Parts: sequence; C-alpha cells; structure tokens
Amino acid sequence: MIKKTIASIEEKVKQLDSMKQENRAELLTLLGTLKTEIEELAKTCREEAESILGFTTVSTHETLRQDKNPHLVKVSLEGLASSVKGFETSHPTLVGTVNRICVMLSNIGI
Repeated sequence: MIKKTIASIEEKVKQLDSMKQENRAELLTLLGTLKTEIEELAKTCREEAESILGFTTVSTHETLRQDKNPHLVKVSLEGLASSVKGFETSHPTLVGTVNRICVMLSNIGI
C-alpha cells in the first residue's frame, strides 16, 4: 500500500504542468525519501505510518488542485505536520522530510 500510494502521488506531481521543473524534481526526491522512511516506520508503527501517508496524499491533492481552497490547503498541511509529532527523536529524517514537503507544498499553494 505504501509504494502504491507514493507512486500515485508521484504520478500526480509528474503530470502537473504548472510546476517548475526544479520544484518537481525536489518534490519527487522528497517523496522518495518519504517512501523509505514510511516503510521503516511501518515496521513498528503501522497506523502512524498510514496516517502520515494519508495526510501526504490529502495535502498533495489540495495543493495541486486547479481550484485551490486556501483553508483546505492550510488544514491539510497542518494535519501532515502534526502527523509526525513525537517522532523527532526516533525518526528525525522522516520529520525533516515531512517538514520540507509541507514548506514546499505551502509555497506551491500560494
């Protein structure tokens, strides 16, 4: 499920014509890192990994929509950032990756 979900997000990012190439490349790299980190987290904390993955899917969807709703973008990004709270010590790369994704999606969503 993790690989399929990340692949679906990656496909949406690849198909978005309005995104700058360097932003697309960076976001795809971050998604690759996220996939690795989520797979590792899922070994011990399956539900938390699925939550992070779900919020990533929703945040990406809301940010890349043609007709953006700023409130939904904000709420989805807050949910994504909140989903990694508590993993700062045990999974610092995961937290850093999610934070970078949030910042990038927030900047795209403006």
